[in-house]
Amino acid sequence: MKKWMVVASVLALLVCGAALMSLAQEQGPHKEFMGGPGHGPGMGMMLHELNLTDAQKEQVHAIMKANHATMKPLMQQLEQNRAALLAATANGAYDAAKIQALATQQAQLQAAMIVNHESIQHQIYTQVLSSEQQAKAEQLRSDEIKRINERLQKIANGAEKEGPAAQ
Repeated sequence: MKKWMVVASVLALLVCGAALMSLAQEQGPHKEFMGGPGHGPGMGMMLHELNLTDAQKEQVHAIMKANHATMKPLMQQLEQNRAALLAATANGAYDAAKIQALATQQAQLQAAMIVNHESIQHQIYTQVLSSEQQAKAEQLRSDEIKRINERLQKIANGAEKEGPAAQ
């Protein structure tokens, strides 16, 4: 159960980090942190829920800008790796060794993205948020963990229901 929680959390963080960085490249100074239509929950959603002041938004923007140089090459490498995987499996091709190597490389890049994303979140949490906003952030984090656990429980229950019937 803990393994699935870790996997789900890692995947969620990866998606959030990639979304934030792509938004930072595409949009203006504050929009990347506040999410928007179709962007789903993540750090932007959390920051929106915390009602940041304009000064805090500027601080977040500065933190994101300072970390951009580290994140951009990782994002480029992730996309290059994804393209290589698509090329390696084109027309039904399957080379297990090549796919395993690309998957391993992708996992390492994702791990680096997650570490950087968590560093950014830590900087925002400790340098930008007031104690009241930190408390709200912790409540939002607890709510998200609860939702993840509920989904995991549904998955586990679904697997239990399918297990005996499938035999």
